[in-house]
Amino acid sequence: MVDDDDRVRAVVRAVLEADDFHVAEAADGPSALALLAAEDWHGDGPGARPNVLVLDVMMPGMDGIEVCRQIDHRTTKVLMLTAREDLATRDASDAAGADAFLAKPFSAVELLDAIERLSADEPAL
Repeated sequence: MVDDDDRVRAVVRAVLEADDFHVAEAADGPSALALLAAEDWHGDGPGARPNVLVLDVMMPGMDGIEVCRQIDHRTTKVLMLTAREDLATRDASDAAGADAFLAKPFSAVELLDAIERLSADEPAL
């Protein structure tokens, strides 16, 4: 979960952990990339990677679209979160490799549905 807003991270964490998802957090793009690159990532064993990265579009410094461009999409699905619903933001997210898009504010049900759909898909190898 990557979002510069502590409250959004806390809500997403609570919703996902209540549904038995393991959640790791970062507050900005560089921290997210460092977390993803860490060999001791909190997954299911050596070399484990997250199934789904929940990524805010608008963050200071490196935005979510740039983070999305830089990650390995073969092993990680990306759900973009944003308060902006304009076509340009959706197009930029798609071009960066995002797998799904969820507009803020969203409900717990919408978030879980999106995560479960993405988690059910096999990574594109």
